[in-house]
Amino acid sequence: MKNFSWGHGVVIALFAFIVFILSMLFLFPNGQKNSEMVTDNYYEEELKYQDVIDAKKRADDLQEKPVYSQEKSGIKITFPKEYNNTNTTVKFVLNRTDDQNLDIKKSVKLDATQSFIVPAQVLKVGNYTLRLMWTKDKTDYRMDYDVIWK
Repeated sequence: MKNFSWGHGVVIALFAFIVFILSMLFLFPNGQKNSEMVTDNYYEEELKYQDVIDAKKRADDLQEKPVYSQEKSGIKITFPKEYNNTNTTVKFVLNRTDDQNLDIKKSVKLDATQSFIVPAQVLKVGNYTLRLMWTKDKTDYRMDYDVIWK
């Protein structure tokens, strides 16, 4: 150990730093998940966002709101009794933040119990954002839910 000088220490420190940087470069990105934009038409939808704000406010002011529940058959969304197919049109979007190929977008009709089910067969385990939009008597409403499908 008599031949160990400060020059050797600098070389060892530099080598350790290079190994650290290379490990961050090659190992760290493998653990990250993919994150995509919520929608392809982000900027066009941003211009119409005041309508969305108004629809969300109207939905928040409702006394009875649609609710969702997770069942083995899928995600069930139930509307209050006064909603029906003659005065209500319903659309929903299930967005996956990590893979837009798993997004689900549909217009649906309410059944006799004023509800509908998103089937479990089309859902994959993970996090979704459920955007529920409906029009009742020519008035737009919208509610957003964070859903964790297991």
